[in-house]
Amino acid sequence: MVVGLGTGSTAKHAVDRIAELLRQGKLKDIVGVPTSTKTYDQARSLGIPLSDLDSHPVVDLAIDGADEVDAALNLVKGRGGSLLREKMVESVSKKFIVIVDESKLVKHVGGSGLAMPVEVIPFCWNHSLKRLVNLFAYAGCVGELRKCAENGKPSVTDNGNYVIDLYFERDIGDLDEASDAILRLPGIVEHGMFIGLASSVIVASVSGITIKTKVGNEVQAESFCYSELRNGF
Repeated sequence: MVVGLGTGSTAKHAVDRIAELLRQGKLKDIVGVPTSTKTYDQARSLGIPLSDLDSHPVVDLAIDGADEVDAALNLVKGRGGSLLREKMVESVSKKFIVIVDESKLVKHVGGSGLAMPVEVIPFCWNHSLKRLVNLFAYAGCVGELRKCAENGKPSVTDNGNYVIDLYFERDIGDLDEASDAILRLPGIVEHGMFIGLASSVIVASVSGITIKTKVGNEVQAESFCYSELRNGF
């Protein structure tokens, strides 16, 4: 089985668990496709066999976290800076399972008031920033170049690019139209909206979990308390 290994604090636990199950012999014949150099280093140190999309262009299952999830299971990802490789892997996955806590649920993309990242080439990044902000002026958009907290220099992705963080005061509307508009701008590499990619979203809360699954155009939800989870379901 080819497994896409996500990036971030939630995905890190999934990678640890996969490695543990491999050591226990409960999993076998697994090959992982990491979505960042950080995840690659983690998985390799844990002994998970690794490959890439050149060798495995179709991924059976991808597991990752998300920064936002709307009612239709559209996501915002990439506040850790790995959006491009995450989207490359997760867009070719037969199943893409997202794990979040309930604080990540939003009414619409950008609804948390936190960043929607856009990866851009370093050349004339300020020009790209201004064009992105103008594109979403109707939504009260502001943007800024992401910088390293340690030294104040631009944050650089695994691909050698910069990240512009966009913030919206209002709903940006049709996500497919917004995506097309962003990607038509020269100098833009990729954005952090993951539209229609998630198969299921597992939402953790204080009382238990809710599994939201896309069935056709509908989202079905099933909830379990933690006692049920401990006893198996």
